[in-house]
Amino acid sequence: MAETDRLALEHYRMRRRLADAVARAARREWRRLAVADLSGSWDALLPRLLVVLAGAQRAAAAMADGYLDRVLAAQEVDAAAEGAVVASALAGVASDGRELASLLREPVITAKSAIGRGATPVRALATGYAHLDMIVRTQVADAGRAADQVALVARRAASGYVRMVVGATCARCIILAGRWYAWNRGFQRHPRCDCVHIPAREDRADEVRTDPRALFNTMSREEQDRVFTRAGAQAIRDGADISQVVNARRGMSTAAGQAGRRRLVRDEMGLYTTREGTTRRGYAGQLLGAQRGGRAVRLMPESIYELAGGSRDEAIRLLRVHGYLI
Repeated sequence: MAETDRLALEHYRMRRRLADAVARAARREWRRLAVADLSGSWDALLPRLLVVLAGAQRAAAAMADGYLDRVLAAQEVDAAAEGAVVASALAGVASDGRELASLLREPVITAKSAIGRGATPVRALATGYAHLDMIVRTQVADAGRAADQVALVARRAASGYVRMVVGATCARCIILAGRWYAWNRGFQRHPRCDCVHIPAREDRADEVRTDPRALFNTMSREEQDRVFTRAGAQAIRDGADISQVVNARRGMSTAAGQAGRRRLVRDEMGLYTTREGTTRRGYAGQLLGAQRGGRAVRLMPESIYELAGGSRDEAIRLLRVHGYLI
């Protein structure tokens, strides 16, 4: 295994351990739910889970600068950075910009909807828990990935990244493996996606973990059939192009893809802001004027890259203004 792949896999495993710990905490809290008062009991339990999840998000984000330094050094790429990632800016907020508490209330809505459709309380709670588990794992991974890309943008010698797949992944991720993306391209992911960035200057698709066909060939026939469907896997074994067999975009999105649908305006300072999905606390809130009594508004990193276009100077400036770099 190449050194860059080893470092990326180690980075993923550290982040996965954080996600596993949060998932265990979420399961403990979910088991305390009162069926007779799902919303009320969950609101009482939610503060503890919010502390755990936000802490894991911050820990995942805090690993970004060290990871970028190591993986770029392994490629003999200059790792000099314009600033350090502010890990707390990516904690306590969902990856699409909404308040984290709002997102964590959705599993109760899922459970209630299941009961409304006739499910037993046991089955409804199981359905709601599956939703909760997906949310907490995804939010830890997304915070880490967002921090990785902020750190990448801050290091001008890293012109982009290669997508690396890890673990038992899906067909959509496999066919994106090994693709090189410019520094300002949002990371396509789906709920529970485990893929990671490998900061790089050029496509490194010759590595097994970043080559879709080579990865397919390492899978057992049973795994191939499960991931690609029996007919799809047979077509690939018969020589079909993997990308023609799989619809890679189905179920995939970036945080900017969601935030970009919101109305963007310029405030009195000439900064782009959004009327939704904002945070008003801490360092970013101070930078954006919350201390003057106004409503602080903040863009998520992927929306900043879209607004900056191809200007890295503007992207770095906006990352600083919005509290992601210091």
